[in-house]
Amino acid sequence: QVQVVESGGGLVQPGGSLKLSCAASGSIFSIVVMGWYRQTPGNKRELVALIFSGGSTKYEDSVKGRFTISRDNAKNTVYLQMNSLSPEDAADYYCYAAIYITADKTRLYDYWGQGTQVTVSS
Repeated sequence: QVQVVESGGGLVQPGGSLKLSCAASGSIFSIVVMGWYRQTPGNKRELVALIFSGGSTKYEDSVKGRFTISRDNAKNTVYLQMNSLSPEDAADYYCYAAIYITADKTRLYDYWGQGTQVTVSS
């Protein structure tokens, strides 16, 4: 079994910063990509940022230059540093990981965390 657990959400004032963390654990052979999605009530879950095993990254346009995704491969952990937060960034943030659980890499599994809430308000 694999577990993906986020931490670091909370309340921050507009213009402030927050750092999210997410750790994957369990029967992991290798992690192909880790990242963050967010969702607000009544809306689809949307991509925020991804980081691939080789270090390449992908960001949603509205967070470019404000958010930074990073990864500690040894700890199977991904981070999201969020700066210059605005009320539009408020959402439930979900960690995502695409993981091979066996050495033969016959199937890539998607795993999601339980979500962590980010509130941006004065």
